[in-house]
Amino acid sequence: MPALRHSPIDDAWQAIDACEGFRSIAIDAMGGDFGPLVVVEGVHIAMSQLSNNRLHGVRFLFFGDKPQIETELAKYPKLSAISLINHTSVIVTNEMNPIDALRHKDDSNLGLAIAAVADGTAHAVVSAANTGAYVTLAKVILGTLPGIDRPAIPGMMPNKNGMSVVLDLGANLECSSERLIQFALMGEVLAKALFNKSSPTVGLLNVGTEEMKGHAVVQQTGQKLHLIDKKTQEDPDLDRFSFHGFVEGTDIFRGVTDVIVTDGFSGNIALKSIEGAALFFFELIKKSATESLWNKFIALLMRPILKNVKKTIDPRLYNGAVFLGLKKIAVKSHGGADPFGFAKAVCVAINMVQSNFSDDIEKRLQLVSKIQ
Repeated sequence: MPALRHSPIDDAWQAIDACEGFRSIAIDAMGGDFGPLVVVEGVHIAMSQLSNNRLHGVRFLFFGDKPQIETELAKYPKLSAISLINHTSVIVTNEMNPIDALRHKDDSNLGLAIAAVADGTAHAVVSAANTGAYVTLAKVILGTLPGIDRPAIPGMMPNKNGMSVVLDLGANLECSSERLIQFALMGEVLAKALFNKSSPTVGLLNVGTEEMKGHAVVQQTGQKLHLIDKKTQEDPDLDRFSFHGFVEGTDIFRGVTDVIVTDGFSGNIALKSIEGAALFFFELIKKSATESLWNKFIALLMRPILKNVKKTIDPRLYNGAVFLGLKKIAVKSHGGADPFGFAKAVCVAINMVQSNFSDDIEKRLQLVSKIQ
């Protein structure tokens, strides 16, 4: 990536490249609704959330308007000490369409941040840029794994047992059986990295749990996933792939499986329906709590409980979606995330880098050929 190698901080880049054990995270400082103000503080919060072991050897490479980034970094000396800035002449905004973003892949904040991962200067990239531009640039610059046409977008959802991975949430509206199988294998690897489980369970979202239910694509996918499960049980050289079977929408919050697989059309509708239901629930409570003096008294007594519930379902806790199917690691933060939310996305990127995530994805996808 010539723009990096000929920058005024060339010696610093070379030093980071040559330092064995360093893990550099490229940060698009200008992405999202708030730019450096939220992004830099978010990285600072991530540093405080990571253990010393996780943070050891991590360096941050910020891309965007240098004066703005320097102003924010000056507030956090410890972060500044392990950070470098690469000034970019073009800023990819939330309003920029994917085509225009692609035209500026060689001189923009988002393009150069992704390119830093492509050429090995960084090990992962984090951005809150608009999804269309981010997916397009990441696919072109980083490339996809063999057999993957377009990256999948997973999401984290809370359940009564902890958390689960749900994918796809909108990148692939129509999916073949082969693509759903890829989602299942990639989602399993993601769950291993995030939940520290050796054999997370995988479920396929359907209109019912009975084997005879569902359309042809879901039926075919279920049959093939059962075959993969059986193959991994019979071959001691393969890590177990644990396919639970079909799951229903109500099973998402029951924690029946660690991974839930569906097409992007159904997944996006499910996600937005859940978000809308949660918002309605809290608005209803708020309205009821002010209807009478007695209700106000009860609401005051329940305040600690409601705070605890709100913390559990706080979407900021689950911010940070890894684009699954790329050759290297790219993490998407919600565009409207506050510093705490962006910090979670940074933590996801660091955890992925330290888990050999990309290599594990590619190896797991090879299971598809073993059932042909």
